[in-house]
Amino acid sequence: MKLRWTAMILLLTLATLPMPAVADLHADSATVRNLRRYPTGQVREMELEGARYKTLIVATLPMAKERGDLSVYTDVAYEVLATGEVVITATRYSELKKYSSPLALRIAPQDDGGWRIVEEASESQP
Repeated sequence: MKLRWTAMILLLTLATLPMPAVADLHADSATVRNLRRYPTGQVREMELEGARYKTLIVATLPMAKERGDLSVYTDVAYEVLATGEVVITATRYSELKKYSSPLALRIAPQDDGGWRIVEEASESQP
């Protein structure tokens, strides 16, 4: 039960932390993948390393917040892997664009004793 609350708290944190702090949830070496699905049926995959993604978050989240581009997370679940890492899955609803999409985060302990996102997989629409 404690881990489930931790998973939910992580997702709530993503939605409420000050902008630079959200970026710190990702490890510099993380892999971040996003499938962008267009109305034409075209699908484009973006993959970034954590350090680059963190820079992107800091640059774009203030603008997104100003536009009211907020996310609500539901159907939160988690799985503890044999490695001790944790996979958190959820459905993300975009308040601005009015669509739902899957989100998966793999979090792992770091050398500094903290836990960070080491892999993120998501989908988005224009």
